[in-house]
Amino acid sequence: MSTLARARCTLGAHPSALDTALAAAVLVCMVCGSFVEPHGPEGVSWGLRTPDALSLALMAFGAAALVFRRRAPLVVLAVTGCVSVVESVTGDPRAPVVMSAVVALFTVAASTDRSTTWRVGLLTMTVLAGAAMLAGPLPWYAQENLAVFAWTGIGATAGDAVRSRRAFVQAIRDRAEKAERTREEEARRRVAEERLRIARDLHDVVAHHIALVNVQAGVAAHVMDKRPDQAKEALAHVRTASRSALDELRATVGLLRQSGDPEAPTEPAPGLNRLDELVATFHHAGLHVEVARADQGAELPTAVDLAAYRIIQEALTNVQKHAGTRAKAEVSVVRVGPAIEVTVLDDGAGGSTAETAAPAGGGHGLLGMRERVAAVRGALTTGPRYGGGFRVHAILPVRNRTDAATDAAKDPA
Repeated sequence: MSTLARARCTLGAHPSALDTALAAAVLVCMVCGSFVEPHGPEGVSWGLRTPDALSLALMAFGAAALVFRRRAPLVVLAVTGCVSVVESVTGDPRAPVVMSAVVALFTVAASTDRSTTWRVGLLTMTVLAGAAMLAGPLPWYAQENLAVFAWTGIGATAGDAVRSRRAFVQAIRDRAEKAERTREEEARRRVAEERLRIARDLHDVVAHHIALVNVQAGVAAHVMDKRPDQAKEALAHVRTASRSALDELRATVGLLRQSGDPEAPTEPAPGLNRLDELVATFHHAGLHVEVARADQGAELPTAVDLAAYRIIQEALTNVQKHAGTRAKAEVSVVRVGPAIEVTVLDDGAGGSTAETAAPAGGGHGLLGMRERVAAVRGALTTGPRYGGGFRVHAILPVRNRTDAATDAAKDPA
């Protein structure tokens, strides 16, 4: 960093020191200008003159007022304006005391709004130029009088330009900060959504397969002594369910890998094409499940297909846990216009009323269902059935409203 840049940073960090330095510089300029005589005896020529004591005192007073220009800009402008008026009326030859008023007017214009700058600037120009033209010792059309008018206008214009630039830079900085905050909030939101999605997948996988393992392990323990062949079959189902759980957990956790990590999961997410396989696992666990499909084999979006599969999986898992294996469950998948409806019913025959109603009270299973349905802009209703049992009904949109309206417009009927 150069010496000039270092000095600028130091003065910028200490405004009072900067104002003091500016006041000293203005005082030096005014004093130097007071010794120059622009009009000699032979016309326009430069010579030296000696300012009187009053002019020197007015210059010192006006420069000293500039030290407080940031704290009270209007007051400093009034003081320097009065000093300039006195010099315009009494000074002969005139000293450049008006320079302090120009700097004070610049400060007012740079620190206030435009309307205030216009009012104060016009008032200052009128007072200073009028006093110099009407009450001064020089003719009204003298060059010094016109210079007072011009320099006050330049001070007000320059100050307004500086204020506008500061406001523009601040607006850009505010927009950049807002954009940065928006990006950070969006990143946090996406991370939270991804964590929630992975948590739902882990819950669905673990709850389903562990429930199957628990049932089959109980069956194996019950028939181990009397029917070892049936116990071996149950243990085989336990091994199959645990292997499936490990495979799905590996695929889900693999989503957390970085893009450059090896062995990234390539298996597609489960969907309704694996519904028969899912139902078969519950059949092996002893739960009677009937399936009715009227979706005409429609291809569903990946998110909707996964949501439908997970809803059926979680609903049947809840039936097995709360209603028991003696209950009967019905699964229906129906295509209705631009949506697909998934319904899971059970008669609650295998459990008590409290156990059957337990899912209605909450839990991560139903919460996960609601979150999945909300993610695809669908609707979910759950609750006990009249006469016993439980009902889960989800409406998942397959097409948006724009696509549906387009298809309806193309249909001549």
